[in-house]
Amino acid sequence: MARLYAATGDGFARLDEAGEAWTVELSLPGSGAQCLAVDPTDPDTVFVGLREGGVRRSVDGGRSWIDRELPEGAVFSLAVSAAAGAVYAGTEPSRLFRSDDKGESWRELTALLELPSQPRWSFPPRPWTSHVRWIAPSPHDADLLLVGIELGGLMRSTDRGATWEDHRPGAQPDVHSLTWHPSAPGRAYEAGGGGAAFSTDGGETWQPADDGRDRNYTWSVAVDPSDPDWWYVSASTGPFAAHGGGDPQARIFRRRNGEPWSALAGGLPEPLPAMPYALLATEGRLFAGLADGRLWESRDRGDSWTPTRLHGDTLAALVALAPAPDRVISA
Repeated sequence: MARLYAATGDGFARLDEAGEAWTVELSLPGSGAQCLAVDPTDPDTVFVGLREGGVRRSVDGGRSWIDRELPEGAVFSLAVSAAAGAVYAGTEPSRLFRSDDKGESWRELTALLELPSQPRWSFPPRPWTSHVRWIAPSPHDADLLLVGIELGGLMRSTDRGATWEDHRPGAQPDVHSLTWHPSAPGRAYEAGGGGAAFSTDGGETWQPADDGRDRNYTWSVAVDPSDPDWWYVSASTGPFAAHGGGDPQARIFRRRNGEPWSALAGGLPEPLPAMPYALLATEGRLFAGLADGRLWESRDRGDSWTPTRLHGDTLAALVALAPAPDRVISA
């Protein structure tokens, strides 16, 4: 059966599919867990980034944890390279670290902070700082790496972070999330504070993609693994609506390249009462994790949706989702 891992903003959750429902087990309560990454070669090895406590690693599917002693405490992004096996961690203030031994030791990729745009990086709620909001190693090229700074730009490296290209043309500078297509080399996707964009040349240049969408504060992005032209974003009317704890006026949108965005309904509340912080597309299934802890699922590319039944521990929020890699989630 399938397994999902989640960060809740407070702790870590393991969700195991059991028939028509999912069992939920929580760990790391009160830790401020806000991002995660799973080893693509081992479904039981998962890394979690904590708001003030660095990086934790589990080798038993989240049942126990070890501190991986990252030099910076506030971790906002994590990734494990499917092509290289390296683990990347991004922090606030903006620093980027790489581990080539599964988190046993870390090396800072200092060239990121030498980019000409770096003095202008500034996160509006805390304008004296910024953070590495997303890390996206290419699954096809061990040397290729995209990094999003909130707020600062979308940066690109072709040598595993040794050197960097500054903010890429056409991309959103307020980066919220990035993803690559798993089987179409060169295809990458972005959700940002001013809209969405995609790349067909390995992230070197980007094309804005905003037609047909009435909300441009996009947050999470996912792409159909069987077709690089089908992709999804969650969006709200602005940052205060999305994160202020009131009515986010949120929707999930779908796009087929060459066509405008369309809002998805099919059983979803209109608009959604909580921000969809986490979108996850797998073979035959699309998941949306909401800020109120609810998990929705579609098996027809978002045409229709059903709320999942969750048993066990209570989820206060879902801010990040990832599948256990060899536990295939299919229709």
